[in-house]
Parts: sequence; structure tokens; C-alpha cells
Amino acid sequence: MRTSRSHHGRLLALVAAVVLVLSGLVGRLAQVQLAGADGFSAQAASLDTRTLVVPALRGRILDREGRVLAENRTSTVVTLERRVIAQDRSAAEAEVRSVATVLGLPAEDLLGRTWLCGEPGAPAAPACWAGSAQVPVPLADGVDPAKALTLVERPDRFPGVAVTTAPVRVYPRPAGAGAAQVLGYLGRVTPEDLAADPALAADDLVGRAGLEQQYDRALRGTPGRTVVAVDARGIVTHVVSRVDPVPGRDLLTSLDATVQASAERALATEMARARKRGWPADSGGVVVMDPRTGAVAALASAPGYDPNVWTGGISAADYARLTDPRAGTPLLSRATDVGFAPASTMKAASVAAAVRAGNPLTGTYDCPAIYRIGDRDFHNYETTAHGRISLRKAIEISCDTVFYELAHRAWQRQGGLGAPATTRDPFADTARGLGLGGPTGIDLPHESAGRIPDRTWRKATWEDQRAELCRRARTGYPEVADRERRAFLTAVAKENCGHGWQLRAGDAANFAIGQGDVLATPLQMAVAYGAIANGGTVRTPRVGAALVEPGSAHREAVAAGPTRRAPLSAATDRYLRGALAGVTTTGTAAHVFRTMPADWPVAGKTGTGEVVGKRDTSWFVSYAPAGKPRWVVAAVVAQGGTGGSTAAPVTRAVHLTLRGLG
Repeated sequence: MRTSRSHHGRLLALVAAVVLVLSGLVGRLAQVQLAGADGFSAQAASLDTRTLVVPALRGRILDREGRVLAENRTSTVVTLERRVIAQDRSAAEAEVRSVATVLGLPAEDLLGRTWLCGEPGAPAAPACWAGSAQVPVPLADGVDPAKALTLVERPDRFPGVAVTTAPVRVYPRPAGAGAAQVLGYLGRVTPEDLAADPALAADDLVGRAGLEQQYDRALRGTPGRTVVAVDARGIVTHVVSRVDPVPGRDLLTSLDATVQASAERALATEMARARKRGWPADSGGVVVMDPRTGAVAALASAPGYDPNVWTGGISAADYARLTDPRAGTPLLSRATDVGFAPASTMKAASVAAAVRAGNPLTGTYDCPAIYRIGDRDFHNYETTAHGRISLRKAIEISCDTVFYELAHRAWQRQGGLGAPATTRDPFADTARGLGLGGPTGIDLPHESAGRIPDRTWRKATWEDQRAELCRRARTGYPEVADRERRAFLTAVAKENCGHGWQLRAGDAANFAIGQGDVLATPLQMAVAYGAIANGGTVRTPRVGAALVEPGSAHREAVAAGPTRRAPLSAATDRYLRGALAGVTTTGTAAHVFRTMPADWPVAGKTGTGEVVGKRDTSWFVSYAPAGKPRWVVAAVVAQGGTGGSTAAPVTRAVHLTLRGLG
């Protein structure tokens, strides 16, 4: 009995222990199911859901009349669900080959898309699919819709295949206006883009140049978000939630498609004529700007290209052609991104500088055939002499020697070779005051700053290049085939090795006529002449006019850039306007504008830039009507001959178009 009670007691103790353990487990289960349900549900969701970025429809780019310069059009896309590939790759590849046969496309092009980039066995980009693993794979886009629809009519033969549409960026060329360099293009995001902007996804497109880049954030809108549930293979099972994207805003610009097309056509025509005359005429640019506001109506550049080459992704061959210097590097805008020696178009600024330096505006100055500085002769154009003339006449006939002497004397007053690098130079200061030597601030990326080679610039450049200059002074340039150019470069290196930091008298003289090391873009020259045309206000050029909401049509004006007063007195400005008007009536461009309509008189200045190792650069910078300016037109053609032979006819053609607009 005593033994039986002992066993019974132990059994009760064991049962009690089991009950306690079970009670604890039940309590913990209740805690997990009730108290911790939210937390564990969130963890579960994070393990089996994915968030997909849904790109917004990109905004359009419009000219000032609302004509479409860039827009989106639909492209037919054939897709394949990822589950089909995950279930049986061999069967999926056989299906893809059949799809390719129906579409009339190479099977290999489609098969590469069935692999995610980075997967073992995947082909190299761009053959693989670089997008999300949770969305259907786009096997082919831009396909024939009729052929594509036959695929979805046979779901038994083509399981998982769907046909959809996707937007692609196109550039319609209204009125024949290409505007490739100013519009820009789109490209895939880079890791740097993703790090800088969390709103971007790996397969997004962003602006890479021109207005597409400058206004990228506004144009691309706000992407949407779709949360999907996935199974253990990563295949989507259902949509959890969705936030729709917000379309990008349209960009209304100040560009005029008719004027842009006219500038492009005139540039191409006159460059072709120059080549027939024996000039290479290998590149050029045109700028059309309203001097009253800074609004830009046209930015033409040659060589050009069709911006639609980017639609659907550019081929390696096309990209190589666009970036090849031997093809003229068409991606570069000669209107904004490349500086040229401005030649005699600089003389308008030099008149203002000479007056600031103390020379009388209404005085007379000697225009000899040759002006001697030290042991070097500086020649007038065609080595002609004109006696004593006014500054107005010096502008009209483009007398170099007048400006050589004005700049030389100013250089002597500043201290000559002994002047410190900080010495102020009225010629350099005036040029900067008119907008040269720095970015204009236009709302476009990659603008060239040009160059004003004053004493400070010379010292900094010499310090950077001294070692190489001295090496070249010893070794010369044996790799240069042309003997004359080789000798010239060696002589320059020897001269600059020890004293290249100095602003020499010849440098100052060349600067006054826009030669030597000075560089300016057509846009900078348009801004400078715009200041002369409008009475002395330097304006920041603008291409964007307003951002427009696609639904409400609400407009947000693009902010105007800053303005400043040019270093021109009212008297100097009036004098220059009279002189520039004389260039087209009795001066170096009279033969071009002689038959111009009387209600649209043009004022301007020719320029013929000398470039070592190349042919002359042709310039003409102008505005009209001369008495009440409404438009500035600046044109340059590299290796195009004299300013009056090539660039001036370009601007004449554009002015005739502008006259028609009123």
C-alpha cells in the first residue's frame, strides 16, 4: 500500500509538471497569435513581398507655339511571364524560338532577354534583361501589332505570352527642326544616378544632355509603387497594393520650330557652298535670341544628327559615330559648348574698352597697313592702309591696326611686361562685363565658359604647363608632320618656357581683335551684342519658358536669370549701334545685305578668325531691326572663310525668316 501511494504521488507530480509545460506553451502561442500578430505579420510580409517602381509618363517638350519637339509614342511589346521560365527553362526557350518565328525576328535576340543580367549563364548586357525579376520579361518591342496579336490568340501554344504597349521617346521634327543638341536624349540610369536619387529604379531612363537633362526631374514626374506578393521562386502571386504614378510636366520653351529649322537649313546651305569654294567648313553654330528678354528662339549646330537615333536604345555603331572626332563629334553643340576665336566681332567690345581707357570716342586714329610692336609686324587685312579714320569707320571696314595701337598703348600704361598678374586690364574687364569669359547661365548643361586670357589666366596656365613647355623647348615636336607647324610650336615652347606667365604686347594686341588665346561661343557673342542692342543690359539667356501640368494646364514660369549693366556708357552704346549699322550698308558685309528689305535693316560685325594649322573661321554677329532690335543672330562656321562670305549669308537667311514672324 505504501509503495502504491508512492507511485501514485510520483504520477500526480509528473502530470502536474506536464500540465504546467502545456500551459506555458498555450500561453506563448496565444501571445504569438494575439499580442505579437502585427509585428510577425510585418516580418512575414517583408519576406514574401516586393515593391516595384512604376515609371511616370514623361512630359513633352514644346516650342513656343505648342508644337511638339519631344513626346512619347506607344510601342507594341511582347512579354513573357517569369513563372514560365522558372518552371522549365528548356520549354520556355523553345517557346521563345516559336515567338521569334512568328514575329520574324532573330531568336537569339529574344533568348537573351530570358536571363536576368548577373544570373549564372546570362549573356552580357544589353542582351540580358536588366530590369526587375518580378515583372514580365519584355522579349521584343516595336514589333508589328498584327503579328504580336496572333500570339495571344493561341494561349495553348504560347502560355505566359502577353502583348502590351509601352511609351518610347520620339522627336517629331516639326517644320523640319531637328534641334538634336538642344533637346538632348535619354539614357539608362547608372549606379551614381541611383545613389543620388532614391526615386529612380534600375531600368529607368533619365535625361543625358540638353533640355532632357536640364529639366529631367520635372519631365519624368513622380513614379508609382506597386507591392506584389511572391512565392519561394520569386514569382509574383498577386498584387498587395498600388500607388499610381504622376505624369511629368510638359516643358514649354522659347524655341521656335520655324526659326530653328531656318537656322539649321541656312547653316547647312552656306557650309555646302563654302566647301564648293574649297573651304573645309567642317562645323558651325547659330544662335537666335531676343535681346529684350534673353529668350532663345533657336540653337543650331552642325554637324547635326537625327535625335530619333536614341529611340528604343542606340546601337554601338551609331554611338561611336556621334562621338567620333573624325565625324565632327555631332553630339557637341557648336552654339553653346565649343569656343572659337571671336576675331573681329570682338572689336565692338574693344571700342568700349578703349574709351574706358581714356581714348576719345569721337577722335580719329591712324589705320596703317602695318603696326610694329618690338621686332614683329602686325598687318592689316590684305595689308591695306586707310589713313586717319574714326572708330566707327574702324568698325565698318574692320581696321586691325587701329585696335593694335589702342591695345598696345593701354598695355604700356598698365606697366607692360613688369605689370603684376593682378593688374586690371580695361580690354579684359570690358569683355567680361559683356558676358565673355564665363558661362552665360543658360538653362542647358555642359556650356563652355570660353576664355579671357588676362594676366591671371596666363600665370595660372604657365604654372600648370611649365614642365611640358620646357621639355618641348628641348625636344621639339617630332611627331608633327607639317614642318612649318612643327617649327612654330617649338618656337612657342621656347618662348614660353621661361616667361610664359607674362602678358606680352603682342598678346594684348591680338586680344583686341579677338585673336590669340581668347575664345567665345556663339551664345556668348549673342549675349554681348544683345547688350549693345538693348541699351546696355546683359541678360541671362533662357530656353525654358514654363512647366505645364498635363491635366490642369497650370503653368509655372521658368525663373528668368539675373541681369546686369554692361560696361557701356549711353554715348558709347549709341556710337557702337551706328557703327554696326554701317557694317551692312557701307562696310565689310554691305554686299550681303544690300538687298535686305528696307523694313528690316540689319546691324552687325564680320569676323575672320585665324587658327594655326587650320583655315579661317567665319563669324557674323548681328541684330535687327537696327533701329529697334527684336532679334540677335550670331553665326560661326569653322574653316568657313571670311565672315562676309559664309557666316553673314547664314544670318541673312535667318533674318528673312524672323522678318516674316514680325
